[in-house]
Amino acid sequence: MGIAPPVAACGKCELRMKLTIITIAYNSARVIGRTIESVLAQEPGELPYTLEYLIIDGASSDGTVAVAESYREAMAQKGIDYRISSEPDKGIYDAMNKGIRRATGEIIGMINSGDWYEPIAAATAAETFAATGCDLMYANIRMHKTDGSTFVKKARQRRFQTSRDWNHPTTFVRAQLYQQYPFRCLGIHDDYGFFLQMRKQGRKIVTVDRTLADFAMGGASNQKSFKAAKQRIRDRYQYCYRINGYSRLYLVECVGIELAKMVLG
Repeated sequence: MGIAPPVAACGKCELRMKLTIITIAYNSARVIGRTIESVLAQEPGELPYTLEYLIIDGASSDGTVAVAESYREAMAQKGIDYRISSEPDKGIYDAMNKGIRRATGEIIGMINSGDWYEPIAAATAAETFAATGCDLMYANIRMHKTDGSTFVKKARQRRFQTSRDWNHPTTFVRAQLYQQYPFRCLGIHDDYGFFLQMRKQGRKIVTVDRTLADFAMGGASNQKSFKAAKQRIRDRYQYCYRINGYSRLYLVECVGIELAKMVLG
């Protein structure tokens, strides 16, 4: 279900929706500031909301925590409930699950260290959930290639579901669903596996035709080695599609995604 930019249900509500934003970090002192500053830059919307921001660090050794700590005063001035934890974890999705367990907001969004939100992200999420009663929403994302060029990856829903139409950094989910169905920690595409699980269950999912986040390409999901591509194909096919009951024909989509990465960079 796609929707236009939402209109708030009640602009003067005293009851404020609480959103939790989670950032997973590990040895990312060089880039985490941009991510944190994008949360600080969130604009108020027509629908009142409050923010809780959790930094889940995997025991970094490069000063990541010190950078995060330097924003405490700014967070307090903006009225954002800001919490930082740093301890070893078993990988990115284990860290995300920790954040989910600690979240107290009704709605959860995740923006990983190095990526960043557009200023309208939180307000758009609050207004979309209030206006539609959805379980999950996602929007367009601006992809930043290593050569400095960018393109917008649109949020869409189609009968033949593909990860080309879904954008995790722009995704917001009802906290109770994340808590009931934590990431399986099976592969590097567990976030997409969760999305397909929600889709298979018939949850109410909406897309918003706005660009809500920016993604820096070149990470683990874009490594251009044959071995890495083969691993991603296996993970996406087995732990996203097949585990959720999708057809074996989706293997074609998994291979196609990797071919596209080889071309686009």
